[in-house]
Amino acid sequence: MRLKRPKFTRPRLVAMLAASAASGYAALVRPRLVGWGATDEEAAMPLPGDEIVPQPHYMANHAIRIEAPPAVVWAWLIQIGQGRGGFYSYDWLENLLGLGIHSSDEIVPEFQTLKPGDHVRLAPESERADLHYEVVSVEPEKALVLKTSGTLEENIAHRMPFGTWVFVLLKEGDGATRLLARTRNSFGRGMGNALINKYGLEPVHFLMERRMLLGIKKRAESSVTPGGGLGEMVAGIEATQAAA
Repeated sequence: MRLKRPKFTRPRLVAMLAASAASGYAALVRPRLVGWGATDEEAAMPLPGDEIVPQPHYMANHAIRIEAPPAVVWAWLIQIGQGRGGFYSYDWLENLLGLGIHSSDEIVPEFQTLKPGDHVRLAPESERADLHYEVVSVEPEKALVLKTSGTLEENIAHRMPFGTWVFVLLKEGDGATRLLARTRNSFGRGMGNALINKYGLEPVHFLMERRMLLGIKKRAESSVTPGGGLGEMVAGIEATQAAA
């Protein structure tokens, strides 16, 4: 009996190639994008803000070790935002989109305070868009919890993700700091929402946040090198926090 060879039509071939590419991405690429720098323990540990999005459709855990104490790392972290200290990432790329991001290379005293309800802007406010995160909680030198504006229902109605952006500082025994960044998002049902809000944004989120963490690391470690003015910096940070 002679077996017939299966016919590979163009649509069928495209579907097979797409399925193969998706499998390869899920197995080889995606784990690095959503877990860059984080240990299994760090990715699994409960963090402040997890309760805001208890069942996320998308979650990423990124982390980095910084050879500087939490007080110094916090000073760079707390001033993030458009119109503040920037995001220490690819300013030129963000500004191609007209976001007006300018990352600071200095600790700016007036940007050393945030409180619940404040906004951390992603772009200048305009009539067309108001892109910002809301500050949920601030634990100096420990944790900063941000969330998207509005409610889950409001964001889904506008086809926008609802989620959190959380930074946690863990003090190492040798005076260094582990800086953890966790994103948890929920969005509407459907393949289109998943493609845009999960797989579409995933590489962009990884690219920009990795650069951001490296930018904080570079600035914080430069602050504690000989001549970096660590003593004056910490004293200035403490004075600013006491006056707030």
